[in-house]
Amino acid sequence: MASDVATLAGGCFWCTEAVFKDVIGVETVESGYIGGALPNPTYKQVCGGDTGHAEAIRITFDTDQVRYGDILDMFFATHDPTQLNRQGNDVGTQYRSAIFPHSADQREEAQAAIARASAGWPAPIVTSIEPLSEWYPAEDYHQQYWEGEGQSNPYCLAVIPPKLKKLRKSFADRSKTGMAA
Repeated sequence: MASDVATLAGGCFWCTEAVFKDVIGVETVESGYIGGALPNPTYKQVCGGDTGHAEAIRITFDTDQVRYGDILDMFFATHDPTQLNRQGNDVGTQYRSAIFPHSADQREEAQAAIARASAGWPAPIVTSIEPLSEWYPAEDYHQQYWEGEGQSNPYCLAVIPPKLKKLRKSFADRSKTGMAA
């Protein structure tokens, strides 16, 4: 078994974390902050929009079960990559759509995934490919949020189930729960 890591920002990290925890071959998903200047930012600081960080997830996955390109295709299918610095009601650069490649190969795959995804969206894709920078794990209460508090949080209940439905419809063979849930 070979593992690799993907770092993606697609709006609220609670929502993207929930999607990728349902993907076959994903070993871990960690919520955190990347792409900013302030060392060790807090959630409150990042939410203020002044640190330059994005809410993001770091996915560790088994390359024998899922490819990086597949991860990117799922990423583009489960968030709106045409919204600049926002996802739905979450507005600000901290909610930008971004890919942080860990290698030159990942950068090339990110460019190819953007090209593939462009055919499926009515507006131009604004997802940026940004240099990998220091990763800061989010506070403990943000980790595995959907499995805990998230299922009673009205925001999460409005946003996460439609994302999971998209994943399970478009990638049923890649979802741990398939079309069942």
